[in-house]
Amino acid sequence: MRFPTYSHHTRRAFLGRVTQGVGAVALASLLKGPALHAAPSRGVIHPLPLPQKAKRVIWLTMAGGPSQFETFDPKPRLAEMHGQPMPESLTKGQQLAQLQGQELFCHAPQFPFAKFGKNQTEICSLFPHLGAVVDDLCVIRSMTTDAINHDPAHMFMNTGSQIAGRPSMGAWVNYGLGSEAENLPGFVVMVSTGPGRSPQPIAVRQWSSGFLPSRFQGVQFHSRGDAVHYLGNPGHIAREQQGADIRAINSLNRQHEAFVHDPEIATRIAQYEMAFQMQASVPELMDLRGEDARTLELYGCTPGDGSFASNCLLARRLAERGVRFIQLYHRDWDHHSQLREEMPVKAKETDQASAALITDLKQRGLLDDTLVVWTGEFGRTPMAQATKGTTGRDHHNKAMSMWLAGAGIRRGMVYGATDDLGYAAVENICTVHDLHATMLQQLGIQHDAFSVKFQGLDAKLTGVEGANVITGILG
Repeated sequence: MRFPTYSHHTRRAFLGRVTQGVGAVALASLLKGPALHAAPSRGVIHPLPLPQKAKRVIWLTMAGGPSQFETFDPKPRLAEMHGQPMPESLTKGQQLAQLQGQELFCHAPQFPFAKFGKNQTEICSLFPHLGAVVDDLCVIRSMTTDAINHDPAHMFMNTGSQIAGRPSMGAWVNYGLGSEAENLPGFVVMVSTGPGRSPQPIAVRQWSSGFLPSRFQGVQFHSRGDAVHYLGNPGHIAREQQGADIRAINSLNRQHEAFVHDPEIATRIAQYEMAFQMQASVPELMDLRGEDARTLELYGCTPGDGSFASNCLLARRLAERGVRFIQLYHRDWDHHSQLREEMPVKAKETDQASAALITDLKQRGLLDDTLVVWTGEFGRTPMAQATKGTTGRDHHNKAMSMWLAGAGIRRGMVYGATDDLGYAAVENICTVHDLHATMLQQLGIQHDAFSVKFQGLDAKLTGVEGANVITGILG
């Protein structure tokens, strides 16, 4: 797949070739143009090479790196060795973040685990609502990543590369498959933060289109105030006048694009039309007052509260409207300290809503073709980190836990394992590239053939090193 090349024309040549008729086209658009309509976009892959199990993705990002020892990976041996030196055989010569060069001591899981579901899957007791739907989940305990600090780890999870400027997975999927949404972007991002701490920022480059055309990048929706900044018209501009202006501008843009073949002009045309339609579609989407009391109670949210729970409900509404890739960030999982105090807070903010999303999708028949992913950017160390008089865990890339659900993913299973102390994945080790390959396969895309020429290389979401579909988790 290659991008169109630019055709350059002089200003004089351009004016000479477009003066005839262009004014009439613009005037006709102003006076009697067709209704603006942002139609569903077609992707570059057609027909799909593989059976499509997933029509859309909802990716739940727990930003900051949730600890697997207080979520999904029980470690009784680590509990037994609490306070004892970490075996040097595991840690010698290994990369650490803030614990490099310090004495390393085992730190027990801070909360008990409980068994849930038909298969008696063990997860932390802080997550009873997820426990209630665990038979619909596939828990992976053997995920690994290449990065050990937040921003590059987010980049790697989102783009398959620690180098900024690469397309995000949502952009890749939007580019490959297009969108079924008529009046909404194909890739939507929402960010929530609980009260209290001051988490690291989430950079907009995490949902960038990189070297793909910019119309495939993620659009951030805000769950408080204006959902999309600068979307509304000034008070003195009527919708009919705005529509006429856009039709005239796009007529000129189409004339110009016919000469220079610049994909960014096509992007500009599509975005003008999309923005115009979003002025009506976004307020309707964001208005949760039409949801019944039972649904609001299921998620545990109040309309307009800006919470992760509200965003999960909005994710279901976006899925119903054909949005291809929906990514929710919930911040403040970076527990170098106050782990015991803060983990119950994060669990309460996300447990009920995550489970409600699974339940709601299932009740509406959407879970069968919606891939839901819950993950952070890396895991945490089994060693203690003492900061400001309280104890937490450092960043860790050799082991992390996550879960998936829906769209052909096997239900009610645990995949992979870490060693007895949870330091490293040792059974069915998975990489981020493997996760991306699996996601693409479920979407009907052959991951190793999905590439774009960039800087002389066949750039892929799954990288050039090679990736394997995690077949063991597929139904």
